[in-house]
Amino acid sequence: MKKSNNLDFVTSLRKEVNLYFHKNKISKTANLNMYIKCVIMLLIYIIPYLLMVLGFVDQSLFLLLWAIMGIGMAGVGMCIMHDGNHNAFSNNRKINQLMGFTLQILGGTYKNWKIQHNQLHHKYPNTINYDPDVSPIKLLRFSPDSYYSKIYRFQFIYAWFLYGLMTFSFATIKEFKQLIEWKKGNVITSGQYNQLMLELIGWKIVYYIFILVIPLITLNISFSQWFGLFFLMHFIAGFLLAIVFQTAHIMPECEHLQFSEKMDLNSWAVNQLLTTSNYSPNNKVFSWMIGGLNYQIEHHLFPGICHVHYSSISNIVKRKAIEYNLPYNCKKNFTQAIYSHAKMLYYLGNPDKIIN
Repeated sequence: MKKSNNLDFVTSLRKEVNLYFHKNKISKTANLNMYIKCVIMLLIYIIPYLLMVLGFVDQSLFLLLWAIMGIGMAGVGMCIMHDGNHNAFSNNRKINQLMGFTLQILGGTYKNWKIQHNQLHHKYPNTINYDPDVSPIKLLRFSPDSYYSKIYRFQFIYAWFLYGLMTFSFATIKEFKQLIEWKKGNVITSGQYNQLMLELIGWKIVYYIFILVIPLITLNISFSQWFGLFFLMHFIAGFLLAIVFQTAHIMPECEHLQFSEKMDLNSWAVNQLLTTSNYSPNNKVFSWMIGGLNYQIEHHLFPGICHVHYSSISNIVKRKAIEYNLPYNCKKNFTQAIYSHAKMLYYLGNPDKIIN
């Protein structure tokens, strides 16, 4: 990973950010806005489910309600689970655990997610074979350092469909495959593997009782009808989550790093700037809806700060980056971010082309 000559960047940055919270007497954790958002996102996911299984609606509304559940899934993931599992929601460990635990009702498991996201992605962003987010299924090429095949020439077209499979994959087989891969790669020990696998099996059983067994009993639908609705819900959630996260790292201006066992705190912080991009900094409504993840730079530098504060500290981060002659990548709006991401997909699939 790239070494920085600006050896006190992260020290200076953290000092100013801490001073901002101290001077304004603001907690780094959730505020009233955050708690209101949590209730809204959970209700978007849970109310359609209850309306169906309790018999308040007929089958003509099932398609719409499962689609709304997909939106709610994405909302819970971005606005609640994410902060909880970064211990950014509260100073109370149990509250963070409770908020992170919401992932269980979405089909994932928070312990696996913490390994993938906190332990690997945040430490090694855009580092092939170490960051799972740039080492995806073989149909996608997210790094110039990864294997190349001619099929990738068309990934800028078909990638968008595969994005919709993201949470469906997690709810079915991906987490099992991850544990096996992590054990082989010594990311986890054999003891951890056994414990996590047992917990994973248990939580998948609970999830499928909630999302499969109860609906099949109460909704008077066939398994194939249920599967279509289930797939729709996950496709919507997966697509929304994927386009929010992929536009933060798989971008033309974001670097792809080489792994190094020796990495100090400042090098880590500089690497976050080199590999990350923001977008839509002036769209407060959009930022509210996606859990502040348009401020991905701030999130990567301060994952322990609740996302409701990212907008406020972004000017500090930007100013410090410029002061230390470091990049602060940011797209004006989400449309520009999507377009740049599509260009990067094309470039990675056609490495002989020049990106501009």
